[in-house]
Amino acid sequence: MHDLESWSDGRAIRRSLADPHAFGTIFERHFDAVYGYACRRVGAQLGEEIATETFVNAFDGRRRFAAEYDDARPWLLGIAANLLRRHWRTERRRLAAYGRSAARSDAAPPDTSRAGLVAALDSISKDERETLFLYAVADLSYEEIAAALRIPVGTVRSRLARARARLRERLGDEEIALPSSRDTKESFNV
Repeated sequence: MHDLESWSDGRAIRRSLADPHAFGTIFERHFDAVYGYACRRVGAQLGEEIATETFVNAFDGRRRFAAEYDDARPWLLGIAANLLRRHWRTERRRLAAYGRSAARSDAAPPDTSRAGLVAALDSISKDERETLFLYAVADLSYEEIAAALRIPVGTVRSRLARARARLRERLGDEEIALPSSRDTKESFNV
């Protein structure tokens, strides 16, 4: 038996075409990242469903994985992003409720409510929002976002620039807090 732990993701996925159990390596390596991203977007209960569905879709579509990539994380997060698009309404309601709660708290500055953030995020296109979330919440690089969404890097750059400009129009130049896999207290400078 080969030591799958030392194999690249691309090699493990290719191996899983003949030996489906080899895909378990991909699950073990990346479930926490996919689950964490989904949870930060839609909460724990729906996040678990999204993460599970992501791996089911990835397993079913593993023949389409570009084997030259060593890291499956951008591909998996791209699948999760597509699934999460369907859940934007749920996410928007969750953020709005959080915003109302934070607005009532003494800890929240009066001029930076989460409700305003939700409205600002709702004002940008779904493509811009997804690109922004993959950058600010999943901590992907421009190149990884391009791979995840199957778009050119230049498109990633322009979507982020447009999203930032639109958010800046709505929110001003202040920093906004988006949940990040690096640090949940980290801000994203619009």
